[in-house]
Amino acid sequence: MKIDAVKWGGARLLMFGLMAASPWAAWEWQANAYGQKLASQETAHQTVLTNLANTNSALILAEQDKRFALEQWLAASDQAHYRALTDEQTKQARLRDRLATADLRLSVQLDAAATGCDAVPATTCTGGVVHGAYRAQLDPAHAQRIIGITGDGDQGLIALQACQAYVRAVFSQRH
Repeated sequence: MKIDAVKWGGARLLMFGLMAASPWAAWEWQANAYGQKLASQETAHQTVLTNLANTNSALILAEQDKRFALEQWLAASDQAHYRALTDEQTKQARLRDRLATADLRLSVQLDAAATGCDAVPATTCTGGVVHGAYRAQLDPAHAQRIIGITGDGDQGLIALQACQAYVRAVFSQRH
């Protein structure tokens, strides 16, 4: 009987040991299964994040390329505007110099009914009969002021053209 009790006692001990070990084994098995599941989810999540980052980087690079192209266009446009403005200022300076040296005189056309000692015919004929319109020369100081006013107007028109070109370029890039 003692042997049977030892056998049953050993069996009970083995059974209690297995019962105690089974939750641990189940725990280990579940932990391993969940660990694999979490690892695959983490891998999938990292793949999604990597794809999003790559897409975002591509968009950023495209926008940077657009910005660089716009900056280059603006630089070229500024150079063209500056060149046109400088050329116009040079022409105005030459015109003012010619007016100052009496190389050039400004005149205005008078009404046909205008007469007087200041009236100068636009064209002269050898016979002395004037058929053209009468013209009067302007005082050089007044001529300088008129040239200054027209120069300011020309600069304003050049600036307006530059602004219009900029707006057209920006509008065409957005549409």
